[in-house]
Amino acid sequence: MNGEAGMVLAINKAARDAGGFLTVEGQLKNTGSAAYVNTAPWRGNELNSSGVSVAGVTLVDKVGKKRYYVLRDTDGRCLCTTGLNIIEAGQTMPFFAQFPAPPTSTVEVDLSLPTFATATVKLSG
Repeated sequence: MNGEAGMVLAINKAARDAGGFLTVEGQLKNTGSAAYVNTAPWRGNELNSSGVSVAGVTLVDKVGKKRYYVLRDTDGRCLCTTGLNIIEAGQTMPFFAQFPAPPTSTVEVDLSLPTFATATVKLSG
């Protein structure tokens, strides 16, 4: 997925687990020539309990007509990558986000992260 100012999100895995969750994993990379500092939109409507994060990422099951949001722990923090303040030019950061798993009949979803193009992701598991 291509974002603004040379940011790229590569999804390596989107897998269901036995607990009824779906974990999306990948890498954020700054392919631009300057430090990327506009990470605040990635947290979506987050109330700062997760700090700078990718809590704004969502999944859409177009067939099932449902949107899935990142799960939260009992303190309201997202089950996702946090601590993304500045990403230097050439720097790569791990990306993960955990969601409720869509039905097993759902084989792909659209993944959206603010400032990035939407991408279709195939599910495993």
